Amino acid sequence: MISSNDFRPGVSIVLDGSVWRVIEFLHVKPGKGAAFVRTKLKNAQTGGVMEKTFRAGETVPQANLEKSTMQHTYKEGDEYVFMDMESYEEGRLTAAQIGDRVKYLKEGMEVNVIRWNEQVMDVELPNSVVLEITQTDPGVKGDTATGGSKPATLETGAMVMVPLFITQGERIRIDTRDDKYMGRE
Repeated sequence: MISSNDFRPGVSIVLDGSVWRVIEFLHVKPGKGAAFVRTKLKNAQTGGVMEKTFRAGETVPQANLEKSTMQHTYKEGDEYVFMDMESYEEGRLTAAQIGDRVKYLKEGMEVNVIRWNEQVMDVELPNSVVLEITQTDPGVKGDTATGGSKPATLETGAMVMVPLFITQGERIRIDTRDDKYMGRE
């Protein structure tokens, strides 16, 4: 159990049978009446966001999330095969369980798999990945870093916007959180 006074961004709680992660909180102590905690919660399974108010000191069950480091070994059909880096056991996840970041998943990449009651809640990729560009329009003399951007296809099939001077075959660093080009490698 965790008190509403101990809420911080990132804390996970169980509410109505599902896991919610605290995104924002505000402890309010009005001039008259009891203090309360206003929160913004994100559902770990569906991604939905809701606002909920708790009485100050109210206790709710805390979600015990298990985090394990796994390495993507290969893809078989529509399933992605991972190996647990501690027990060396094999596990399989679908693209739906991994989410939209599956477009950056590459063989040999280590990810953090977060589980609650043996159910996969989230798959955390590294904040940035280095991938090779397999297709983009050729650069033209005079293209500058501040001039604009063009679409590029990466080795995993993902599409990102890159500066005009980037050419096919280059390795670039991409921020997986917001799909942005970070630089050459």
